[in-house]
Amino acid sequence: MSRKAAVVALTALAPISWGSTYFVTTEFLPPDRPLFTGLMRALPAGLLLLALTRKLPQGAWWWKSAVLGALNIGAFFPLLFLAAYRLPGGVAAVVGSVGPLFVVGLAALFLGEKPTVKTLLTAVAAAFGVSLVVLKAGAAFDLVGVFAGLLSSLSMSAGIVFTKRWGRPEGVGALALTGWQLTAGGLVILPIAFLIEGAPPALTGTNLAGYAYLAFGNTAISYFLWFRGIERLSASSATLLGPLSPITAAVIGWVALGQALGPVQVLGMTIAFGATLAGQLSPRTAKAPAAPVASFSETEKNGQEVSMDLDVSGVRR
Repeated sequence: MSRKAAVVALTALAPISWGSTYFVTTEFLPPDRPLFTGLMRALPAGLLLLALTRKLPQGAWWWKSAVLGALNIGAFFPLLFLAAYRLPGGVAAVVGSVGPLFVVGLAALFLGEKPTVKTLLTAVAAAFGVSLVVLKAGAAFDLVGVFAGLLSSLSMSAGIVFTKRWGRPEGVGALALTGWQLTAGGLVILPIAFLIEGAPPALTGTNLAGYAYLAFGNTAISYFLWFRGIERLSASSATLLGPLSPITAAVIGWVALGQALGPVQVLGMTIAFGATLAGQLSPRTAKAPAAPVASFSETEKNGQEVSMDLDVSGVRR
């Protein structure tokens, strides 16, 4: 396996993990507490990573971490959960699937990455494939939910691009940077959750198990892999891993919840997965003339992707 293929495979584990969020939320967590759920995903995971790495931001990284944490977590989670509760799952997923197009535009603006026809076509194909997987006939549209879904995608897309633009400080690992962002994002959600939803609900053992999975497996580990991948992949390659999340959610819904998966959904999965694979292919370059010295060097452009999270199975919550 090539080095890039290994990076892609590890980074892909993040959106695959996020595809399980809807199942865990509906089967293990108390209902109608989206902000508390976002808080329980972000803050415990961030504090754990801070304790493990024992590194705090220095200088400008205090405000950079706060901005990235707000974009990637603090604003993204509440907006995403709001869209998920206001919209049927399929509509929420389709609205969120425009994220790769946001990333392409923002990357051109802030990173100087010119969008190519291939990138735009694969992003559109991925969104179309997702719509076939999750969008049901007669699905209702709620303007507040649609607006929240678009803002959540824009927030995450901006977080991706600025994570790419700023990189990370010298001598600081991706684990510490992940901890900074999750903690900052959790602290943004904390007062909002208590103001809107009030005190935490009584939790059962099943609820605690669900929150533990979301915080540590679905968030701490997944976001570490995600931010690590952002450093090593181009923006277009990373963002087009996003369709793996709704594909995973649909498969889990079919296997674990007995949801229908007909020919149209299978076709949509094939299109979305094909777009994901196409997004990982490097453009062909002309071969250079043979040189007398048999040595060369390789450089890889860094990049990032939008994920979709939570309500992507096509089932009304």
